[in-house]
Parts: sequence; C-alpha cells; structure tokens
Amino acid sequence: MESIRILVVDDHLLFRDGLRALIDSAPDCELVGEATSGEEAVSLSADLQPDVILMDLKMPDMDGIQATRQIVHTSPHVGVLVLTMLEDDNSVFTAMRAGARGYLLKGASHEEVLRAIRAVAGGQAIFSPAIAIRMMDFFNSMRPVEVPDVFPELTDREREVLGLIAQGYNNSEIAKELVISPKTVRNHITNILSKLQVADRAEAIIKAREAGLG
Repeated sequence: MESIRILVVDDHLLFRDGLRALIDSAPDCELVGEATSGEEAVSLSADLQPDVILMDLKMPDMDGIQATRQIVHTSPHVGVLVLTMLEDDNSVFTAMRAGARGYLLKGASHEEVLRAIRAVAGGQAIFSPAIAIRMMDFFNSMRPVEVPDVFPELTDREREVLGLIAQGYNNSEIAKELVISPKTVRNHITNILSKLQVADRAEAIIKAREAGLG
C-alpha cells in the first residue's frame, strides 16, 4: 500500500516539529515537505503534488485561505486539511468555500489528526467535534421558522377561496380555478365573511392582504 504523502504548512517551527514526529510515527504516512507561508505552500504543492496538506490559516505573505483556494484550483485532487487555532464561523466557512476538505483545531489529539489525514486522503470531509457542533448549530439556525397558518378558523378550501378573492378573482373565475360550482363558491364566501367577522368582500380582501394572502 502506498503511503499518504503529506505537506505540512505552518510558520511555527515547534508545531511543524510535532507534526513531523507524528507523521514519522505512522507507517502509512510520509512527510514530503514543509512550508512556512502560503506562497511557499502553493509552490511546493505544485512541485510535490502531495495527497494531503496540513494547512495553517494565519501565516505571513499569503494566508491559508488564499493558499487553499489556489492549490485546489490548480490541483483539485490534493486534499487540504486545515489545522488551526481559529474556530470562528467566518474562518470555518471561508476555508470550506476555498476548497478545504477538513477542519481541525490545533488542540486535536494525535489520533484525531491521523484519522483526519486518512479520511481526507480517502476523499472524505472531516471536522473536529467542536467544529462539527458549530456547523450543525449554524445550519439548524438557518431552518425556516414555521409560520402559523393564517386564519386558522377557516378550512383549507375557504383559505384557498380567500386567497383568490385577494388576488382579484370574481366568483365565476374562482369556480373555474377550483373546479367547483358557483353556488359552492358563494357558500364559501358567506362562511369566510362570517368567520372573519367582516361586512363584505372588500373588507375580506383588506384583511387577507394584510395577512400576506394574494
């Protein structure tokens, strides 16, 4: 089995030393290069064509986001795994939009880092637990708020009729649209006026439009 070829990108020597030792300890991983800036990462990635890049975000010259964007654009098969101290929403989602396949925090255990490297090398997307929770909270917050039905006292059919009235339909047009008889339309309108406690069709239209119908 071929080793996973890894490029480490980080401007802190001590952190690179730690990653080098970790990679050397894994029989299925091979460190092929180290970069200390985004520009160097782009250059080395083009030359070395690694399987996985461990990418810091805050670096001199060019940050990890810009480097990731350029690398993925020219070498889409390269899996970028962000490894950073930054855990704010903007950093996470900007990195994902730039093409990163994973996002880990620097406090991740050795086992987590190796598992993430193998996952990204296999084409998967992976996130540290804290980031995964943050992403779930973000997407859950985007779910549309359920709007309660307007005029709950009306039946579904009466609400349909009221909506068409609010759009300016006359009785015969409503009958044709809903495939019901004109008499049935008149009965529905009588019920609508009574339930909404309005005097006439004009008041019903005003009330319907205020509620967002029509």
